[in-house]
Amino acid sequence: MTALNGPLLYARSRGLPGAIAAPPAIALLLAWSASRPDGGSWDPGFGLPMEAICPMLAAAVIGTSLYAYADELDRTAVRAWWPRRLTHLLALTALAATALALAAASGTTGTGAAVMARNTVGTVGATAVSAVLVGARLSWLPVTAYLGTAFIAARTAGGAGATVWAWPVQPDRETAAWVTAAALFAAGAALHAYRGPRPDHF
Repeated sequence: MTALNGPLLYARSRGLPGAIAAPPAIALLLAWSASRPDGGSWDPGFGLPMEAICPMLAAAVIGTSLYAYADELDRTAVRAWWPRRLTHLLALTALAATALALAAASGTTGTGAAVMARNTVGTVGATAVSAVLVGARLSWLPVTAYLGTAFIAARTAGGAGATVWAWPVQPDRETAAWVTAAALFAAGAALHAYRGPRPDHF
């Protein structure tokens, strides 16, 4: 049996093979939704669109991959862990945003590639913040609750503030939505690189 070390050990301990395979699979889901009569709504009665569901799924997988099985060893290691954490998050985010944007651009769901990329980046950033605060295994839960609420509440909400708190539902021309998504990702990347996920041993 070949011993794992260095990058291979890191990839295996974080479940990176599955995390890398997930974004293309979710992009296929998005492309499949284009053929549905409702044009990209997962549930016609509920109306939650694919620009919410697909980024949430991608972010959930990425957030779960941030879990550290040997947190005590990581924190006492001689080499700094922040470059690995940052590279991990940046690479998976780039993969997910690209795959979903390409699927949106090639489909007929009504979701623009720019919106899908923005929502993916912002959602992953929020999930990274959640991983630091509540742990990687549950990092998807607060983000899913927030995005679901935002998509429902934004139907009746108005005003300039909605472009910030309801940034996932804004069109691609809304600068405030882009700034909010970028700020979430910058905060998530910085916090996760510096502190790592909160230990959640269960």
